[in-house]
Amino acid sequence: MMVKIKAWAKRLKQKIFILYLACKDVRVPWHAKVLSAVIVAYAFSPIDLIPDFIPILGYLDDVIIVPLGIFLALKMIPREVLLQCEAKAHQMEFSKPKNWIAGLLILVIWGLLILWLVVTVRHHFL
Repeated sequence: MMVKIKAWAKRLKQKIFILYLACKDVRVPWHAKVLSAVIVAYAFSPIDLIPDFIPILGYLDDVIIVPLGIFLALKMIPREVLLQCEAKAHQMEFSKPKNWIAGLLILVIWGLLILWLVVTVRHHFL
């Protein structure tokens, strides 16, 4: 079972790099580029939108949301582009880069959520 999970994770990582390469291709429609860029940025972000320490929900993005986004983005990209990007991805040795801009954006979202919650609670109780 663990071997299957590791193989699935490796294929998923490979698909993220395929999306990364496809984002740069001029033949990819703009809406597919936007979705792919968001998925790649989130996957490479050092900070999760839903922190992993939150029971069950913490892994929801890693197990369901990211793979679903990858699946949808791959369906939007022309087949010939995917084949070329897949070939390039197999030739390259990738290490997972950190996307601090996406991480910062996630921190801003959490900060705004906390600020809204504090203001709402203060307004309600005061």
